[in-house]
Amino acid sequence: MKNLRTCYAAILLFALLFTSASLSAQTELQQKLSKISAITETKPSESTEFTEKYVTYFTQPLDHRHPEKGSFSQRVIVSHVGFDRPTVLVTEGYGAAYALNPKYREELSKLLNANMIFVEYRYFLESTPEPKDWQYLTAESSADDLHAVTTAFKGIYPGKWIATGISKGGQTCMLYRTFYPDDVDISVPYVAPLCYAAEDGRHEPFLRKVSTAENRKKIEDFQLEVLKRKATLLPRFEKYCEEKGLKFHAPLEEIYDYSVLEYSFALWQWGTPISSIPAVTASDDEIFAHLLDISNPEYFIADSPTASFFVQAARELGYYGYDIRPFKKYLSIKSSKDYLHRLMLPEELKDMPFDKTLGKKITKFLKENDPKMIFIYGQNDPWTAAGVTWLKGKENIHVFIEPNGSHRARISTLPEVQKQEAISLINKWLQE
Repeated sequence: MKNLRTCYAAILLFALLFTSASLSAQTELQQKLSKISAITETKPSESTEFTEKYVTYFTQPLDHRHPEKGSFSQRVIVSHVGFDRPTVLVTEGYGAAYALNPKYREELSKLLNANMIFVEYRYFLESTPEPKDWQYLTAESSADDLHAVTTAFKGIYPGKWIATGISKGGQTCMLYRTFYPDDVDISVPYVAPLCYAAEDGRHEPFLRKVSTAENRKKIEDFQLEVLKRKATLLPRFEKYCEEKGLKFHAPLEEIYDYSVLEYSFALWQWGTPISSIPAVTASDDEIFAHLLDISNPEYFIADSPTASFFVQAARELGYYGYDIRPFKKYLSIKSSKDYLHRLMLPEELKDMPFDKTLGKKITKFLKENDPKMIFIYGQNDPWTAAGVTWLKGKENIHVFIEPNGSHRARISTLPEVQKQEAISLINKWLQE
């Protein structure tokens, strides 16, 4: 028995020494992360930009008001510079896969030499609950997720916090500030729309006035040419979709038509040079290749990997419509109304009504308050039609529009004077 007690004592001593050695082998950041109870797993990730980078899995309630309804694991990527540095919270609107690139560093994190907390949006990639109950995919829930993450990580990073996101991530940044105005010190939404309906109605008039009449005519002429060549190009289109295994909620001829309607929006959104548009006399090969390059039918597939986005767009984030009038003569569809519901939503949500509450809440917040926010837009980006460019006369809210810019507009792409003004504002706010 004595030998047995001695053996137990030796095992206990070894365990204590092993635990102590393991803790001492951990970095200070790893030790701090291990104390966040919501984090269930932490994995190191390679980075050329940060001294340490980890992929963590953060337990979130499906419904923050009713935790008893279940939970899911949200992917949160932590990129470390220093405990005394500011922290950039990336309010991603989609999946986080691209942030795993060792070279990835968000613009503000680089400009300010700041830590970076990157939050994957619920219902995307590794942050998708099982089963996928759509009722919990709401803007408010996404804001609650960010609040939980920010609250937990402020124990590690007590300095200034800056929230930022691009496109849907910019929308998320904006709504997060609305629901939790005191969580962060500064918000920088890039190219963030604030839509008021599933088909907002401001994008179509925008496209009728964007850039020059000459450029708009070249785009419309190309669209008309694709429709006029339907007899020869549709069989190619069908073969392409078949080879790619693309499935749709509508006949292929309608998807062909929608690809043509989408073309102008997509071209302006991403800033494709007008000079790249083939002449109407170009070969079928050239015309078809360019259409696929700009407006690929994969955008309209059933069971899209971005279905979660379309659900939110139809439910409360809003989207855009199409002006079919210039093309009506050649279209197989009589109307494009409700195309989002018909083509992109899961079958069980096709009758889902749009809720205007979110748009009204954000608009009211921005009109009645003046938080430290910088909005960046591109002049030619169709999403700017639904941007908050109407915000005027605020001391803290600033809106910058990149001349002839697209959805790729950033602080770094602004003209030098505007760029320096934006950077100076942020640096001043960080000192306050």
